[in-house]
Formats: sequence, structure tokens, C-alpha cells
Amino acid sequence: MKIERVRLRVVEIPLRFAFETSFGRWTDRRGLLVELHARGLTGYGEVTAHDAPLFSYETIDTARDVIRSFIVPLLLRHDLTDAEAFGPLIGSVRGHPMAKAGVEGALRDLLAKERGESLAAQIGGTRSHVDSGVSLGIEPDPAGLVSRARPFADAGYKRIKAKIRPGWDVEPVKALRETFPSISLAADANAAYLLSDASQLEELDAFDLAMIEQPLAWDDLVDHAELAKRLRTPLCLDESLTGLSAARAAASLGSGAVFNIKLGRVGGMSEAVSIHNFARDNGIPVWCGGMLETCVGRLHNIALASLPGFTMPGDLSGTDRYFEIDLVEPAIRVGDDGTLAVPSGPGIGADIIPELLERVTVYREDLAGGASA
Repeated sequence: MKIERVRLRVVEIPLRFAFETSFGRWTDRRGLLVELHARGLTGYGEVTAHDAPLFSYETIDTARDVIRSFIVPLLLRHDLTDAEAFGPLIGSVRGHPMAKAGVEGALRDLLAKERGESLAAQIGGTRSHVDSGVSLGIEPDPAGLVSRARPFADAGYKRIKAKIRPGWDVEPVKALRETFPSISLAADANAAYLLSDASQLEELDAFDLAMIEQPLAWDDLVDHAELAKRLRTPLCLDESLTGLSAARAAASLGSGAVFNIKLGRVGGMSEAVSIHNFARDNGIPVWCGGMLETCVGRLHNIALASLPGFTMPGDLSGTDRYFEIDLVEPAIRVGDDGTLAVPSGPGIGADIIPELLERVTVYREDLAGGASA
């Protein structure tokens, strides 16, 4: 398929309430969407970078520049009929996984629509429904965190994950466990601790957590392996799991008993599937992480989580968890059984609502067939 036009679109959507982690606080979500146009069809992908280089060195601006200057010129020179060809095509572009993932996602959506198959079917997904999970930010006090969690527990969400940092860890986790004694509970540190904080993290062993996610440095595997020896609670890798090679190294070192696979962090669906396959073959449970995606990225995540190795609830929720506006029809909602339906329609399996998309667009740029606006 020859791509006729590429559109980069920055959207800005207010959050229903502020979301705070160890490295930042957000009241709205600015996101970068990638549109690929060909044969009367449009494929949609999402770049999961943020405005500032906090979770990742990538930002919306750097991703936009890399896509415009390096990825799109390569893409427009070739006729692609297989999404697996995208990786080798852009192999000369080093790094920038979120930029790559956004374009690959749009290409996969476009090709799946042309063939009349779902994105989940395209990658070998086997599930019709995936378990939901909610990620909760840092609140002013433990009571506020419990109050924030209760509607999701009542709605049947399968897992609650709470953000932690030094000084905000044992008490909030204890409050959640005492209030919700049987729910799957996890803590996510976003690299906020040092190995010297191990004794503090050991206190979390008392709360029967499914995992502690990325407690140590964003680029570390060695200290995580040492920390894992001191804790009963399984460690999960997030920021450190940058691709298949990192997954292999982590498994060899014993750095993490659980893997969080994020499409943007690992560079796209092809790499994510490779990590999934490696983890499945080596008995490592995986789950799908989130980056405050809009509905576009959320639909890609749901397709990924339909693969058989995703045995743990991920950061998968209805769009209304974060946003008042859902840009697609049908809307992404959690069912009464606490699961999300995996769309079976072509591509991402939902239709973008043009007037809503235009309402939240703050910048657009057309490449090969238009001008920026």
C-alpha cells in the first residue's frame, strides 16, 4: 500500500481530575496522533510521549520532528503491504521508540482496515475480552486514595494500582489493602527509590501485593536483581524494559518476575509481540501498561492485551476513567464483569468522531499533500 498523506495532530483533552505520579502532575492530556491516509482509508496511531522528558527522553515535540524529518520520508518512498516490514524499513533511525510506535500503530490500523480484519486478529490475539485495571495517582492523604479507588472496585475492576514514592508508600498501600482485602493490588514507584531504600520497600511485603513496579532507576537492571532477592513481593519492570534485548537481560539477571509491556516504550507492536512471545516461552507473566492514552492508544493497548500471554490485568480502563470526551464510537467502557471487549471490527474496531476530534485538536500538520495549520 502506498501512503498518500500523513497527518500529525496534537490534541488536548482535559482530565476528569488531576493525576499525579512521582515525577509529575497532569490536569489535561496533550497527545500526538498519527494519521496515515491511503485508498480512501485512514489509519490511526498514537505517540505516547508527554510534553516534558520525565518518563522518557522523548517529548511530543521531539517525536513530531523525528516523524516529520526521518520516518515519514522513508515511509513515503515504499509500498508496504505487511506491517512487519516497517521495522526493517526504519532500522537506520536509532532510538525514539514512541515516535516509531505511533507510526507503526497507524500503519497497522490502515492495513487491517484494508483487509477487513481487526488489529487483534492481525497480531494473533485470542481473547474476546481483557481484564480491566485502574492506575491511581498520588492523593493528599490515604483516605482520599481509598475514596478515589472505591468506584472502580465497585465497578468490578480486576486490579488497583497505586502510585508510590518515598514518604507516600506504606500508609496508602495499607489503607487500600484494609479497605479492599481481596482485590489484586499493586504499587508503582516510577523509579523513585534507591537500593538503599530496600528496608522501606520490604515493609510492603505485608500487604500481599501482586507486584511492586519499577522501584529503582529507569535504566537499571542490576540493582533490581539485587532488590528482588530481598523482597517477597514480585518486582515488575516498566521503564527498564526497553525492548526484547532488555527483556532477555532482565530474565537472565532475575531483575523482574513480571513484565509491563508498553507499546510506546518498546517501539511498537512488533517489538511488543516479540517480548510477549519471549516472556510466554519463559514463564514470565506480562500485562499491558498505560500512558494516559486517548481512545486511539487505548484501542491499540486492548488489541495487544488480547494475546494469550497477557495473564494479569493491565492499565486498561474505560476512556471515562480519565476523560469526559470519548473520541470514538462505540465508546470504550468496562462491562459489568470488569472486562473490556476486544473490538472485532476492522483495524482498531471503532470509528473516530470527526467533530469531536476537531474540537480537541490544537495543531495539525499534513505531510505529502498538504500544509501545516
